[in-house]
Amino acid sequence: MTQSADERVGTLIAGWSFPEGEGHFTLDTATGRLDKVQFALLNGRFQAPQNPVWRKGITNSALLFDGYSTYLRRPAAEVLMPSAGLTITAWVAPRTYEYGAEGRLAAIANQHNREKAEGYLLGVTRHGEWSLQLGLGGEWTEIWSREQVLPLNRWSHVCATYDQAASLLKLYLNGTEVASRQLEQSAGITSCGEDLVIGRNNHGVVLAESFIMNHFDGLMDEIMIYDRALSADEVRRAVQSALAPHEGVIPVPDPKELKYPRELWKDDRHRPQFHLTPPGHWMNEPHGPIYFNGRYHLFYQYNLNGPFWHYIHWGHWVSEDLVHWRDLPPALSPEPRIDPDGVWSGSATYDENGIPVLFFTAGNNERSPNQSVGLARSTYPQDGDLDLVRWNKLDHPVVVQERGIGLFGEFRDPFVWKDGSRWVMLVGSGVEGLGGTALVYVSADLTEWEYKGPLFVSDYIKYPHLGVAWELPVLLPLRREGENTGKHIFLICPWGTGIKPDVTYWLGTFDPVNLRFTPDHEEPRLIDVGDVHFTGPSGMVDPATGRTILFTIAQGERTPEIDYDCGWSHTGGIPVSLSLRQDDRLGVEPIQEMEKLRDRLLLELHDVKLDEINRHLQDIQGDMVEIEIVFRDGTAEHIDRYGVSLRRSPEGEEETVVYYDRHQQKLWVDRSKSTLDNRERPTGIQGGSLHLNQEPLRLHIFVDRSLIEAYVSGLKSLTTRTYPSRTDACGIRLYSDGNPHIETIKIWSMQPAFSD
Repeated sequence: MTQSADERVGTLIAGWSFPEGEGHFTLDTATGRLDKVQFALLNGRFQAPQNPVWRKGITNSALLFDGYSTYLRRPAAEVLMPSAGLTITAWVAPRTYEYGAEGRLAAIANQHNREKAEGYLLGVTRHGEWSLQLGLGGEWTEIWSREQVLPLNRWSHVCATYDQAASLLKLYLNGTEVASRQLEQSAGITSCGEDLVIGRNNHGVVLAESFIMNHFDGLMDEIMIYDRALSADEVRRAVQSALAPHEGVIPVPDPKELKYPRELWKDDRHRPQFHLTPPGHWMNEPHGPIYFNGRYHLFYQYNLNGPFWHYIHWGHWVSEDLVHWRDLPPALSPEPRIDPDGVWSGSATYDENGIPVLFFTAGNNERSPNQSVGLARSTYPQDGDLDLVRWNKLDHPVVVQERGIGLFGEFRDPFVWKDGSRWVMLVGSGVEGLGGTALVYVSADLTEWEYKGPLFVSDYIKYPHLGVAWELPVLLPLRREGENTGKHIFLICPWGTGIKPDVTYWLGTFDPVNLRFTPDHEEPRLIDVGDVHFTGPSGMVDPATGRTILFTIAQGERTPEIDYDCGWSHTGGIPVSLSLRQDDRLGVEPIQEMEKLRDRLLLELHDVKLDEINRHLQDIQGDMVEIEIVFRDGTAEHIDRYGVSLRRSPEGEEETVVYYDRHQQKLWVDRSKSTLDNRERPTGIQGGSLHLNQEPLRLHIFVDRSLIEAYVSGLKSLTTRTYPSRTDACGIRLYSDGNPHIETIKIWSMQPAFSD
């Protein structure tokens, strides 16, 4: 009788080859049972249920683990616990590395309790180091491969063995032994009553109540667990057999195979479609805009591991017109030399040859302070990389905060520009006892920087909402009708206890000799009055048009539990054109290129009363629309309030109302009926001052599912979020305490900004 391959190598405890290629169940070849693949979008909370993502594997297909919600679980009572020996093999292709909170591994396979020294765990941690860990004789025992790491975006065959008889642990990478540990005494694997889990650490660190960290992120195929140690020859033959269809060479996955498709969220009723968004998961502020060879590049704070704030990379988009965007691979990822704890915000500029250079905040918790300024150069001169996908970091910071300079420990978000033959850098910080500031540095070569003092210091006693330190300092020139004015706008985000993290600004004069900013007004101002949604400023002077353009994040304001279920969090705002008006006030307008995303004109009326327009609006539905409304001044008719109800259900059970109060001279959003789902956070009435000075009220509104942006008379914006529970909450209705004349109303449906 001929033995099967499994019988020759010992009992197969569990094994998954993922041959299905679709659905949310997969066959365990050891037991013949079907195991459910856990995946957040299977719940179908905000769209029809979505299956986990399957890709091409080493043999047939492979499962793409999303880094936070994809895993398999087998109850402990239904699993044989190995004792005298163990082998775990798998083909893995990490999409990104996981942070490794509390020193715990992102598990490939595990049934363990580290604190009780029970069971076994095979997994990977930051920078690709990987390990087998076991409970042996009451001790927690580990073997590591620290030099032969698992590369990102590449298939690797990992094999970990323990042989009690030989008291020996071994690790193999692609069939070759890379680590061995001889124990002093023999011990069996201590039994563990935990469940067997594939892809998630069964004792992962809990973050924000809803997220389990220490989760594998990437492709897996052919996961096999045996109750004895395979020999080196058996491991080598297993790898050769798997590679036989590939002519003995490990195949390289297509980059698209490791990308989470944004189409997973195209039907999510709350996820914006024509705004800036990552492919999925978490984003913070967009930053580092730069124009190079006819393309706009914009980066953003990005956590690939899930829809939560944690291990930050630099995401990357590219566009030829600022409104149609393509996703590119992350431009910068944490590296052990300079930024092992995250690559935080920064900016982009050009070197002496006009080649893009990135400046970033390097996070390293082993340093004090744990924030410094790093530099990365584009490889374009060597490889002609027009998409600017590849960057080389210096292996050391270019600026490190010294004691006595700024508020020690608060030192981040470099904003750099070229000024003649030198470069100027602002770094967000504070001044002890005085308040926030931006520290100024200059350089002649981008690598050696000299401190020049604070740019401008706020009065913390008078304006405590500005905080004790500032983040994301941005200094940009302002034009009036295309002509230079000599004026600048200085923007910051406050940091500290009790602050409001809105984008705050001053208009004033920048002295390039003394490197100081003198504001024209003492009291700080807001661009947006929508209450902490419009944050995270970055900006640029567009070389193609000369415009000053501002980029921001549109905060999502949802709970971690909801973020888990929907799989994404936060959005970028529409790029905003800033200028100096004839009355010396700041001009705020969405960039004109947004017109390119218009789909169909749904309604156009001129010189009509509000009630007549509302009759027409009964037939207009849409959750992705652009609206332009010009109200005739209502003074003669004694009308004080007028605006528009958005994301409205047919009878108004759910609606979000944006309106102007002429008497109070304030712009408001009323979200008291935005949603019937009491688990959502957005509620109440928010707003702020808007002095029209006899100008007509012009509303330019963009509704993109949950995101509403209203630009008002070129003076202010109001950014807000709304998450209706009803799928029919897509109506529009004008709102007023009278029946005013409307000069013009136009409504367009909108097209997505990204194509997958």
